[in-house]
Amino acid sequence: MSELINNREHAATELEQSHRQEMLKQIIKELHAGASVEEVKARFEEAVGDVTVAEISAMEHSLMEEEGIPVSEVQRLCSVHTAIFKGSIEQIHRSSTPEEQPGHPVHTFKQENREIERLVNFKLQLHLDKFRKAQDQELSTEGSNELVFKLLEDLNLLLDLDKHYSRKENLLFPYLEKYGIYGPTKVMWGVDDGIRAMIKEVKANLISFNADSDKNIMCVDLERIISEVNEMIFKEENILLPMALDKLTEDEWVKIAEESDQIGFCLIAPDQKWVPERVPLNNAPADSSTDSSSSGDAPQGFVKFQTGMLSIEQLEAVMNHLPVDLTFIDENDVVRYFSHGKERIFARTKAVIGRTVQNCHPPQSVHVVNELLADFKSGKKDAEDFWIPIKDMFVYIRYFAVRSQDGRYLGTLEFTQNIAPIRALEGQKRILS
Repeated sequence: MSELINNREHAATELEQSHRQEMLKQIIKELHAGASVEEVKARFEEAVGDVTVAEISAMEHSLMEEEGIPVSEVQRLCSVHTAIFKGSIEQIHRSSTPEEQPGHPVHTFKQENREIERLVNFKLQLHLDKFRKAQDQELSTEGSNELVFKLLEDLNLLLDLDKHYSRKENLLFPYLEKYGIYGPTKVMWGVDDGIRAMIKEVKANLISFNADSDKNIMCVDLERIISEVNEMIFKEENILLPMALDKLTEDEWVKIAEESDQIGFCLIAPDQKWVPERVPLNNAPADSSTDSSSSGDAPQGFVKFQTGMLSIEQLEAVMNHLPVDLTFIDENDVVRYFSHGKERIFARTKAVIGRTVQNCHPPQSVHVVNELLADFKSGKKDAEDFWIPIKDMFVYIRYFAVRSQDGRYLGTLEFTQNIAPIRALEGQKRILS
């Protein structure tokens, strides 16, 4: 009898959750169709009440996969439905215990967020207020220029956000996707890229700012950056991180912590290494030994080629000594390998191994990736080259379709190199000189 009662209770709970999901989806679809925020918010509070992080995740995934609403549109609605759900989410987490272990990835993310808040809500906001109050006729004076310089300094510091966002995208998102969570990662990555682009655009406008520039537009853009950065902090700490803590295992958090310094930290760095009590200080997780550069035991075995034979240790050392970054994806678009030399141009972490290349790029650029891969697979192209300036580097990016001797497509090789030193070469230098 008790089993019958439990089954009935479980069925009733599932029915209720399904009903809530449909209501949540209907509310967002109404926003998509142009309903007013206040009207929808009132209906939400009356009909749904508190909403869980898991329900928001499932709703976003369903909107994109089942209802066909594009990722870009869900991103546009993201801030709107965050405002609608904010009160109920805060109520859920008000009594929850935050991750307080120093060095734990969640603890580090939150520490960084506190520093980001200080930067945008105090320093940047203070300089923006002074800039706004400056009279137009003062824009060409030395004092006004000083205000512009202060804002530029703030935005230069804020660009450090890229490391914070990159750790989310390259370390945290792959694990969430392994648990079937795609909606929130796609939406958040797109918003991250939007914030990055805003900061860079406003910085460029400040550099060229003069007495003929529109100060009001500049102020609006700066206020938007402050608002979007604060909203992202809320979404991370009330949606993303609680969801990750609920899904990821301790071993997975250990791997994220170990690989975080490959990307770097934002504004501050953890002051100690996080090691769970059950893991001895001198004992890393079992599969971390795949990194031969940190392992005490040399890899065993040999690889035989048509033109010779190398030990695994020699082969990996050769690949990592090449003055280029290599990444290989297989015929199913899955990342299988990347070299890890001393100075990679673009961040790569072991979390991307086994991840589709489409999920390694922001949603806005996935169509470009798919077009290139389609050309490689069809035989229309065998290679494609790109080149871009990045800081003091000139980065040459090459993609090659890798084929078997009979022409069968095996995958794609990405080849990235800083060719600035090569472009600067002049004259000649002989081997004996």
